[in-house]
Amino acid sequence: MITEIDDYFAKGCGRCARFDTADCSALRWGAGVAALRQLCLAAGLEETVKWGHPCYVHVGRNVALIGALRGDFRLSFFDAGLMADPEGVLERQGANTQHPDTIRFTDPARVAALAPVIHAYLTEAMGHAAAGRRVPKAAVEVVLPEELIEALDMDPALAEAFHALTLGRQRSYVITLNGAKEAETRRRRIAGFHDKILSGKGATER
Repeated sequence: MITEIDDYFAKGCGRCARFDTADCSALRWGAGVAALRQLCLAAGLEETVKWGHPCYVHVGRNVALIGALRGDFRLSFFDAGLMADPEGVLERQGANTQHPDTIRFTDPARVAALAPVIHAYLTEAMGHAAAGRRVPKAAVEVVLPEELIEALDMDPALAEAFHALTLGRQRSYVITLNGAKEAETRRRRIAGFHDKILSGKGATER
């Protein structure tokens, strides 16, 4: 992954083989992501690189992140549960996203059209950061797939390790297992996750 901010706009994030090629999503949407960058800087946010992407910070708090995918580019807000979203432009990034937190674009011209809205949203987010406000953590119940329950019942060491994981790591396994339609596929995935669980890692961690 890149570590220098200008590399993102010149070459991409460095997270895949399309880095520094014409097929890189960040370059394909270059005009749009550059326009978002200017809006973030104009709002007075500090620019840095996190997770290979441009991240915008205020008083030490992450406020917004620019990203680009094959089908769109986007501006995502941290602590979006605090946002009022009067224009209704925020969308959930996925089914497991707790709050609508992202403005998606498929046309760079829409950035200019939404510039006053984006500025207002960035200003609101900066205000929340300056006030130290955070989204209250909701109590989330992790419902385990039957195949995982069976595996934990049969292996006390695995059960102890799994229940010692953070809630987020437990959920990462549940989400990955629930993505499989067949019970046998879920069992194979559980077997493959065995060592990761014992080592205290989540499903997507290396």
